[in-house]
Amino acid sequence: ITKELSGNQSADVTGIVAVQGAFAEHAAMLDSIGAPWRLLRSADDWDGSISRVILPGCASTTQGRLLRSTGLDAPILRHLREGGPVLGTCAGMILLAERLENDDAVYFGVLHATVRRNAYGRQLGSFVTTGSFGDIEDVPLVFIRGPYVVDVGSDVTVETVLDGHPVGLRQGSILATAFHPELTTDTRIHRLFLSL
Repeated sequence: ITKELSGNQSADVTGIVAVQGAFAEHAAMLDSIGAPWRLLRSADDWDGSISRVILPGCASTTQGRLLRSTGLDAPILRHLREGGPVLGTCAGMILLAERLENDDAVYFGVLHATVRRNAYGRQLGSFVTTGSFGDIEDVPLVFIRGPYVVDVGSDVTVETVLDGHPVGLRQGSILATAFHPELTTDTRIHRLFLSL
């Protein structure tokens, strides 16, 4: 049984962008901690109950194009500009970034950072290790063709570093990871996100 809500609920609902990517894994993670969620596939799925947003991993170029074509980019950008909490994982970090080092595209552009797409290579560059996210220690870090951060603005806190590269960031109510916390059983980053 999932906690997906339909209609106009007065709950604190996490909207999970579901145009592509690992949205089902984020939903399962939220189910495991009893948090309500709704899949966002078009602008029609957005309503006043959405208080936070997850941008999942996958292909950032395709996801950006689908967000525009479905009209979802507008309510998400409004949410971001109003300081609403967002968790961007892998491609989600790319969509949030103000600059991409190896791509001229800018999607939401609210995260004051420069990100390098596919920094860890293609599918064969995928790997698992452990690290920390701020005060959260021994976090499993799953990378699938992940990006890393080249530089950050003064209002951004680097929460995770791997081999000298920032791979986890926080900027106010924005959490962004180059890794996939939803592909583990460790709920702590999602719980942190829900506390914002």
